[in-house]
Amino acid sequence: MPTHSRRALLGAGIAAAGSGLLATGAAALDTKSGRHRFRGAPHPLDSHDGPGSPGPHGHDTASHYVSPHGPEVIKTERHRGSGPVRRFKMTASAAKFDIGGRIVSTWAYGDRLPGREIRVDAGDKVAVSFHNRLPHSTTIHWHGVQIRNDMDGSPDITQRSVKAGRSFDYTFAVTRPGTHWLHPHVGVQLDRGLYAPLIIEDPREPLAYDHEWVVMIDDWLDGVDGMTPDAMLAELNKNKPGGASGHGGMQGHSGRSAAAAASRWHRRARHLLSDDPSDSIDHPFHLINGRAARDRETFRAKPGDRIRIRLINAAAATAYRVALGGHNMTVTHTDGYPVKHKTTDSLLIAMGERFDVLVTAKDGVFPLTALSAGSKNQTAQALLRTGDGDAPNEKIRPTELRSGGLSADKFKAAASVRLSDREPDRTIKMDLTGTMEDWDWAINGRPYTDTQRYAVHHGERVRVTFHNKTKMWHPMHLHGHTFALPNGGPRKDTTIVLPDKKVSVDFDADNPGLWMLHCHNIYHSESGMMTVMGYKTKR
Repeated sequence: MPTHSRRALLGAGIAAAGSGLLATGAAALDTKSGRHRFRGAPHPLDSHDGPGSPGPHGHDTASHYVSPHGPEVIKTERHRGSGPVRRFKMTASAAKFDIGGRIVSTWAYGDRLPGREIRVDAGDKVAVSFHNRLPHSTTIHWHGVQIRNDMDGSPDITQRSVKAGRSFDYTFAVTRPGTHWLHPHVGVQLDRGLYAPLIIEDPREPLAYDHEWVVMIDDWLDGVDGMTPDAMLAELNKNKPGGASGHGGMQGHSGRSAAAAASRWHRRARHLLSDDPSDSIDHPFHLINGRAARDRETFRAKPGDRIRIRLINAAAATAYRVALGGHNMTVTHTDGYPVKHKTTDSLLIAMGERFDVLVTAKDGVFPLTALSAGSKNQTAQALLRTGDGDAPNEKIRPTELRSGGLSADKFKAAASVRLSDREPDRTIKMDLTGTMEDWDWAINGRPYTDTQRYAVHHGERVRVTFHNKTKMWHPMHLHGHTFALPNGGPRKDTTIVLPDKKVSVDFDADNPGLWMLHCHNIYHSESGMMTVMGYKTKR
């Protein structure tokens, strides 16, 4: 079908402004070394070299790991090709938004919530000139993209954080189409307004549809009653020696009101069901495309139109059950990769996950509802309108939600993206540990430090076995790669690991560097449940 039809977005908009074709790469690329430079700041970090010794469960702090901007990384990037370069500008700054009738102060990209979409074609190079006007250092992580390592946005691992008032040029090739998104990777900045969609289109798109909607679902607490995510993190970690152990720590002055709000909300949410992925975080608002249910966005189409919906869970600590009232959804992709098409009435989407679905619009007005999973049962909502009629009540819960929603493990990878049959060359066991009471989240009982390494070698088939020994859900996310779920399951970068369950995932080690692996509940990861997968150099 015509390209302009595939690109038609209702209520989201395409980031055509600010993008264009360049004859050469970004100016910050040193063509001799292949390294990208900060403007007015040092190079990104090299890998940690120095003495070390293997630890339990394969943990390794030894030297001789591939540098994030080493020759192995540059060689792999060259193999991704040199297509046209698409340029974008992004600015992170303080902003104010109306959230459910309250004006809140937060941080955002370009004074928009979500930030302006980046949309390119597979085969393009992306060049983003990023400016940090926040009062704190930050980065951008390109969630789900198999990116060159020094562009991954992991502070103290792949780059130094971009300081307040500084800029950084992110430049990287994209080879595979898919629904992805971007967000910071410093502290709990994700739980502010710093997120935006990243859509990589297929120049040979096999799907036919009349409209496309990008739907970003989010939980929100920043700026409500003086609350901040940093105050909440401090409250959760107040009894731990040294406090939080992740990237960034406390950012800015929280104030007494923020600390009091954090303590109040924390206490109020202590008695939750054990299957609640949001555990002790009580977000007062849940949003679709930056808007609360009382101020719903309306998507318009005609009866019979075929619509592609790209669902992205950008929440910090909430999984959602999602349904479009009166409709079934045909699932076509998970985490950007095609699956064997399956029709369902609802989906379960964990933090960091994405689903692409097709729906055929009926005649009327229908609620697109995201219901928070677990005990609190709060809703985010938008509307599909194809004709006249009154809008349903904002608190309505479509009957389609009663099924509980299909999770990604219920799907099979499309034949074109299935991993080849091969036994793993290396198996890494990762026990997910910790409790709500002690807030001692960790992997293999070891909270995160930036010297941690789990070693892999280029060309290996690697199996990671997650064993969740906690009473909480953990959506585990691996940077720079996609893995396959067992028994022909889908290709993904984020997978749910339920309490007391094991999940084994396989991936091919084909993207050298140092890569974060962590729970995508931001309050778990920043309290210790993350680590680094590192490629060893050849010796």
